[in-house]
Amino acid sequence: MASPRGLAFFWPAGNLFAALTEQQARVTLATEQRTMRVRVLFFGMLKDVAGKSSDTFELCEGARVRDVLARCESQIPRLQDAMASLAIAVNQQYAGTETTLQSGDEVALLPPVSGGSGEPGRDAISGLRAWLIREPIETSRVLASLKRGEDGAVVVFEGVVRDQTRGRRTLYLDYEAYEAMARQEMEGLAEQALKQFPVRDVVLVHRLGRLEIGETSVLIIVAAAHRGTAFDACRWLIDTLKRTVPIWKREHFEDGAVWADGEPFPAEIPRANSGA
Repeated sequence: MASPRGLAFFWPAGNLFAALTEQQARVTLATEQRTMRVRVLFFGMLKDVAGKSSDTFELCEGARVRDVLARCESQIPRLQDAMASLAIAVNQQYAGTETTLQSGDEVALLPPVSGGSGEPGRDAISGLRAWLIREPIETSRVLASLKRGEDGAVVVFEGVVRDQTRGRRTLYLDYEAYEAMARQEMEGLAEQALKQFPVRDVVLVHRLGRLEIGETSVLIIVAAAHRGTAFDACRWLIDTLKRTVPIWKREHFEDGAVWADGEPFPAEIPRANSGA
């Protein structure tokens, strides 16, 4: 009798092909099912609609912003009506719906910013031109730190909490922000103003938290050799800040509280339903 070591075993060709095909299918399926986690943030009135300020989604690798939006619409149907006015940020940068996501990314849903229509010192150590603070804004101190001998004009704009909105008595305001992105956007506006207008320096300060009637919510100061350019730069800064920087206000009245309607985002910022 032949030794077992001398025996030869053969797989039928069809069975071998089937086994290999099945193995490849398992590998492909495993690859397709790899998942990642992204953090989703809700701001302003979206917190009320979603009933939370953040969530964590598990998505397939290679998912895009539109997949996050689809999940949000599925889980929170009331968001569907708001999509046309929302902007999206990925890792604190405005992004379109076709942006590909990576594991650990932060996706923020942003309603129109700034809190309504209304009338529209640099830190010597850090070099900052934009601050977000929770203490009262000290305009005189900031102004004194910014003025220089070569300035022929210094324009100061203060946004102040008024005591009524469309005939309803206002008790106080609450401001909130997507803070990391807001700081970045405000610094970017300051740098852009210095390039776009012949001014010497600018500073932007926005307050967060609860503000009482008469308190300053936002301060913009522009220093320049001539008043015309200082006025132009200041107007551009406040108008652009109110449309692009992710800061929202909640108005508290005697009969309740509402998130103030924001101004539409500029055309260059994609909307959540744009497909861009």
